[in-house]
Amino acid sequence: MNACRVGGMFGGCCLVVALLVAPASGQAVGPPDSEPGPVTDPSWNAGDRGRGLLAQRLQRAPAAEEPKPAETPPAAPAPAPGTPPGPPLVTPMDAPPGFAGPSTVPHVTQSTSDFLPLPDRWRVGFPRWDRYGRDFDSPYTVGRWWDPYRQNVLKGDYPIYGQDIFFSITGISDTTLEARKLPTPSGVPAAGPGANLFFGSGEQWLVNQNFILTFELFKGLTAFKPREWEFRFTPVFNFNYIDTRETTIVSPDTRESTSRFDTDLIGIQEFLVEYHIADISPQYDFLSSRFGIQPFLSDFRGFVFADNELGVRLLGTYFNNKLQFNTVYFRMLEKDTNSGLNRLLDREQNVLIANTFFQDPFGLLGYNAQFSFHYNNDEKSFRFDDNGFPVRPVAIGAVQPHEIDAYYLGWTGDGHLGRLNVTHAFYQVLGTDSLNPIAQRSQDINAQMVAIEASVDVDWLRPKLSFFWASGDGDPRDGTARGFDTIFDNPNFAGGPFSYWVRQGIPLTGARVNLVNRNSIVPSLRSSKEQGQANFVNPGLFLINAGLDAFITPKLRGSLNLNYIRFEDTSSLRVLLFQNKIRDEVGWDASIGIQYRPLLNENLILTAGFAGFFPGDGFRDIYEKGTFLYSAFTTLTVTY
Repeated sequence: MNACRVGGMFGGCCLVVALLVAPASGQAVGPPDSEPGPVTDPSWNAGDRGRGLLAQRLQRAPAAEEPKPAETPPAAPAPAPGTPPGPPLVTPMDAPPGFAGPSTVPHVTQSTSDFLPLPDRWRVGFPRWDRYGRDFDSPYTVGRWWDPYRQNVLKGDYPIYGQDIFFSITGISDTTLEARKLPTPSGVPAAGPGANLFFGSGEQWLVNQNFILTFELFKGLTAFKPREWEFRFTPVFNFNYIDTRETTIVSPDTRESTSRFDTDLIGIQEFLVEYHIADISPQYDFLSSRFGIQPFLSDFRGFVFADNELGVRLLGTYFNNKLQFNTVYFRMLEKDTNSGLNRLLDREQNVLIANTFFQDPFGLLGYNAQFSFHYNNDEKSFRFDDNGFPVRPVAIGAVQPHEIDAYYLGWTGDGHLGRLNVTHAFYQVLGTDSLNPIAQRSQDINAQMVAIEASVDVDWLRPKLSFFWASGDGDPRDGTARGFDTIFDNPNFAGGPFSYWVRQGIPLTGARVNLVNRNSIVPSLRSSKEQGQANFVNPGLFLINAGLDAFITPKLRGSLNLNYIRFEDTSSLRVLLFQNKIRDEVGWDASIGIQYRPLLNENLILTAGFAGFFPGDGFRDIYEKGTFLYSAFTTLTVTY
């Protein structure tokens, strides 16, 4: 029995070994190198046949859903010694996703299969891959020349020459529609019935359209350091239309119409070259220069100078950008009367400005201080504006050319002290006026200006209180002019462009003198802010403002302002108008404004505002009536 067990076990082991050395799966069972068919070789015995049948039964066929492995192509035969190598494996190149334009970097041919040369580091291609098979969810969208939101060579995203010379073009359409009521001098004769001796119907309509193009060519990788050089050119194309109810508003000729359509074919607002002189610290503090027609804002709110003029500027930073400085000289240009754009004519006026900004001085974190010096030299000149009215010298009092030398010393600040947001300004102006037209004699200038605004952020609301004071002249004939005036202001204060007092130019008499000029805050009694000369014999001003800025949504912002306005001293007005009594109260100015950005950026902005002016006793003394005055406007700005 035991012998049988041992024999059976030995036979089983032999069978397993035979199965392991049987033919592989899927091969025909038969003698080696035999064809299919009956077995005739006597060496192929019954044991071999049994072994093959058993192997066939044990083999498992692959599942139908399992893919069969791809067959590996046979390896290429090794090249014979001395055979030249074949061409390298060429990697396919995809186009960059943006509107990249042609590359000017010299092309480098791929010479080996191991390295892919990419000489233009900006125009790196990406495959057009759609993650989910839906067009709107592709990670790389294709740019087009008219699309500023994607990478675009026309917006400075790709260099136009080499690796670091870029070009950018910006187009702006700015359209303003405005309706207003002003105390308007009546013509001789008046255009309509019911006009009093001096002032007639004040309703006016205004349309102003600006098309602005800016071309920039610059060198430098500006993500980390300032541009090495830049050329910028900004022409502005303008047309404007005004409709009034009185003669002598658009022309001194009473036979002319009460409306005017004017086109200023082109005004050059920027034509400059900037050159980066040096980096003066490891933190890219720099020294740079600008030459040509360029914009300049001399303080935080534009109280004294804010304009685009022909000049030379030296600018830079120090102490890791905590100190910023500017020194600029302007030879002023004439302005177009109706559009306010530059004309390439000499204004015969010199302006020199130097200022320094300090961030976080004396440990006051979040506060920025500025100290400045302005010099205004307005030479003797004659000028009639584009409508035929005299502007230099002004047609009041002593109508003779005169020269003004005024020196401004200023301290301004902007920022926050804890939760309190603060803006302030103080200016002292000294100098001489060779022949003031109101005083009819030479004057020494000694005038001051103070402005302060304080606000607190309460969630999405910002309530604020503001105060403005410009000194007035209490005695026009004492030889000292004490009324404060600016060089070329454009203040964003006490309602700014929404305020009736700031936005509108309010005419005073038929001699083309304004009580206050458009986009100004001081009652300067000048013929024009753009073309007239500064006048330091004026009544001065007190203004108290209460306002509320509301950040309603990320798209919508609102502003409410209420101003109470008084003259400081009306002596200069009494001398000019030959009136014995002019009281100090100017009146109340209430305004509301909104700004709507439907795309959450600056490419489409709708601005609208309404202001009402309620005359006070002094205003009624000047204009002999106290009717309600208003201003309503809307501006649409579209930017590419």
